[in-house]
Amino acid sequence: MEIEQNVWGFTPEGEAIILYTMRNSRGASVQLTNIGASVVSVQVPDRDGTLADVVLGYKEWKSYFGDGPHMGKCVGRFANRIREGRFTLDGKEYRLPRNDGPNHLHGGPGGFANKIWASRVETDRVVFSLVSPDGDQGYPAEVGVEAVYDWNDDCELELTFYAKSDAPTVLNLTNHTYFNLAGEHSGSVLGHTLQLKASKWLPADKALIFTGEIAPVEGTPMDFRTAKTLGRDIEADFEPLKNARGYDASWVVDGWKKGELQQVGTLADPVSGRVMEIHTTQPALQLYTGNWLAGSPEGKSGRGYEDHEGVAIECQGYPDSVNHPEFVPARLEGGELYSEKIIYKFTTLS
Repeated sequence: MEIEQNVWGFTPEGEAIILYTMRNSRGASVQLTNIGASVVSVQVPDRDGTLADVVLGYKEWKSYFGDGPHMGKCVGRFANRIREGRFTLDGKEYRLPRNDGPNHLHGGPGGFANKIWASRVETDRVVFSLVSPDGDQGYPAEVGVEAVYDWNDDCELELTFYAKSDAPTVLNLTNHTYFNLAGEHSGSVLGHTLQLKASKWLPADKALIFTGEIAPVEGTPMDFRTAKTLGRDIEADFEPLKNARGYDASWVVDGWKKGELQQVGTLADPVSGRVMEIHTTQPALQLYTGNWLAGSPEGKSGRGYEDHEGVAIECQGYPDSVNHPEFVPARLEGGELYSEKIIYKFTTLS
């Protein structure tokens, strides 16, 4: 494994923005940056061996700060939405910034996605770390976090999150990379096929806040148990799809057991033949078909992205679980180790 690190730029305060490139023996590569511990690029071969970048990203590093799409970033302290930006822990109510209408999204405007993480190379991996102080974006306790990236000759991108707090708190971490297996510049992903190991999903209201119901996917456009194209049902007469302008919902992983790694989905592009398997220890995943990408900053290919040009499959804990005791809890005790893993494995159709 070969790892290069280069200075991408400097903030007005003089902090270095680093671009890491991890390259395997097949010439396939991953690029990462310390803004939000983000995935910037993934170059993998198609069925003919031709490399292409299958991850959406920006041309300029400055665009990664404060962007609406959270492009390629690690988000926290709490991924997804928290109703009205409030929750109660051990009898005390905590109030968080409301940055998604009346709700709190992805840890708030000053969350992990918009921080410059400390970073280092450890032999054949890249490690990002940060300390979130007590009261950061309204959350209790000081939390230390690491996001560890590994890349191997089998074209597996492995992301492991570790965290510890000094007192009880809540934590829900994920990565928000957008994929287009035909190449990041190639247009809509609605022709990609997706299969999910999920027979239940979490309905939400018009503000995309989860109601607490855990519903079967059978008989609805939310059924991905058998592979189908992302575009097949996206315009169905189904209220959740209309509210979100496409897929922006959460699924419950079948057979989840804490700490157990399993394959939860497969994304494929029949044109290029590229396939991405998704493996995780997380109990849920959010599928977002890039319904609001139009107007985003200039992309790597010199133009802004349009809606549905990328798909994010965010392995995470249950959204808004801090307000739903019936969901898998996101509580982290003081001194307890938080450890969750996500693996994206790139192959090709036979």
